[in-house]
Amino acid sequence: MSFWTILPGEHLPRTEQRIVTIIFALLSTAAAALVVHSGWFGSLTALILRSSFFSLMVSAGLVHVATNRANALWRIVLYALAASVLVPGPYLWVNYMNIVRSGGIAGQTDMILFTISSVAVLVLARYLIGWVMVALGIIALAYAFWGNYVPGNYGHAGYSLARVSSNLFLRTEGLFGLPMGVAAQYIVLFSLLGGLLMRTGLGQVFVDLAHALTGRIQGGPALTAVISSTMFSSINGSAVAGVVTTGTFTIPLMKRTGYRPKVAGAIEAAASSAGQIMPPIMGAAAFLMAEMTQTPYATIAAAALIPALLYVFALLVAVREEAGKYDLGRARTEDIPRLGEVIFKRGYMLLPLVALIVFLAIGYTPSAAAVLCLVATLIISALTPASRVGPVAIIETIMTTIRNVLPIIAAVAIAGLLIGVLTLTGLALKLSTLILDLGSGNMFLVLVMTMCASFVLGLGMPTSAAYLLLAILIAPALEDFGLPIIAAHMFIFYYGLLSAITPPVALAAYAGASIAGASPNETAVEAIRLGFVKVVAPFLFVYAPELLLIGTPLTITLATIAAFAGTFAAGTAMSGWFIRVLPLGHKLGLWLSAAILTAALVLPVGLAASNLCLAAGLLMLVAICYVNWKSNENRPAHLAS
Repeated sequence: MSFWTILPGEHLPRTEQRIVTIIFALLSTAAAALVVHSGWFGSLTALILRSSFFSLMVSAGLVHVATNRANALWRIVLYALAASVLVPGPYLWVNYMNIVRSGGIAGQTDMILFTISSVAVLVLARYLIGWVMVALGIIALAYAFWGNYVPGNYGHAGYSLARVSSNLFLRTEGLFGLPMGVAAQYIVLFSLLGGLLMRTGLGQVFVDLAHALTGRIQGGPALTAVISSTMFSSINGSAVAGVVTTGTFTIPLMKRTGYRPKVAGAIEAAASSAGQIMPPIMGAAAFLMAEMTQTPYATIAAAALIPALLYVFALLVAVREEAGKYDLGRARTEDIPRLGEVIFKRGYMLLPLVALIVFLAIGYTPSAAAVLCLVATLIISALTPASRVGPVAIIETIMTTIRNVLPIIAAVAIAGLLIGVLTLTGLALKLSTLILDLGSGNMFLVLVMTMCASFVLGLGMPTSAAYLLLAILIAPALEDFGLPIIAAHMFIFYYGLLSAITPPVALAAYAGASIAGASPNETAVEAIRLGFVKVVAPFLFVYAPELLLIGTPLTITLATIAAFAGTFAAGTAMSGWFIRVLPLGHKLGLWLSAAILTAALVLPVGLAASNLCLAAGLLMLVAICYVNWKSNENRPAHLAS
């Protein structure tokens, strides 16, 4: 993508398109410079950093929105709003000490700038996310102003514009609250790192490495999709981006070896969704969760590991058994790169990722580690002409990154408004109480209600934005119920992301379907089948927190064995194939084994009842697998699978 085509410009005169592209480039570069400076030096106070970042990003977002509008008058309005929203950041920077000395009491100028900022955010959210977030923002503000008209326990005295502006604009509790801080410190920085890595060609290295490792196995192209898409999406933070990037290679390859179009699209969608839950980056969600829970980043990344590996394991089992069931072919030898050649010629491009993990491990903050990796990426990319990134390419990468994260910025700004209103009015505690009251003190009912609420609120939302919204509205209820804080946040995180492969939204599945030439809804159904672990895993790690590494080494080991064995049993029962097509009795036996192994997790892990279920489930699973292996071994060679 060239510099002049990063923004849509088919509705604009050529001169206007060139001018706004340059303006967008300047705003994007300034925002990137701000987050990189803050990531390394960390010298700006929270209100100054977040408000300056807000002004640059929202202004850039409105310019981007304007370029896609055909109506010239409406474009002028958007340009004017973009110029106006540039004021709050510098204004708060210059007047910061006066604000501190006055106790954050809003004056006339503050109220005007708060109104402009709120309108700008709502307009941006309307065009980049949709009406759901806009409605949430409007309802939150209306509740703050006119809560006195709400009857019963959920009303309040009502607040003036001055009081609301003071809380939501002059303090770090509203527009410039923790969500905006996380976006400025982590989301844009890691998105920029991911964009730069992809610009050097790392995405193709992921694909080639995975294909070299798995291409000669039956179902190898699908295994390639699972591995490469998981790695890619973990960095860039978007399941849809993973599908449209790696899927352009893996989906045709899967179809060529015999995978049905809907299955090929579903495999890619489910695999790209895996990156959002796979540490160490988790599409930047690991850093968000660390901030929201005040838990060390390393603890979050470690806790996420077993459920993420469980999900990827289920995908690998499903695609391999799909290949065996339909006797699919292998990739052509000439299409499979040599592993040694990929590592020798392009393996150096993985060094920034290795460096990132090393920097985090030795104690650098995530922001500082990301800045160091940005520098390392630029240095390493200069080693060969193919991976070299010049000044123009860097600016293009910055512009593309900023354009891609704009929906998240709109979402976190509205999330900040929600937090501010909930804090100001005390509604947060009331919402938690409502969920607990409706659940009647029953943990399973509370979890089911939370699951449904998380799924609905996460519909079509970007990873980071979905998690932030749910962490504000839903997670406190689970924490009040007594769940470990990591388990509560992981629970809502998983269900908030489920809409990527689940109708009616299913953006990742629909993207896969468009590439595969398959029915969108059929592809989404297949993606759910393949990604069933994402549906059941949250309940498992709530009842068995050992899967989040909460427990003793022995109980963690027992829970991990039960989870992986149960996942294999359920996945194999759904596919109906293990070495050969399974008889009905064997499929039922596998379902029973999966149920018994699930009981081993629901019961207190490590106690006698759980251990008995674990032993019985494993024995049944091994027996069924052994019988099928022996029966296939004894068949004539021309009939054996």
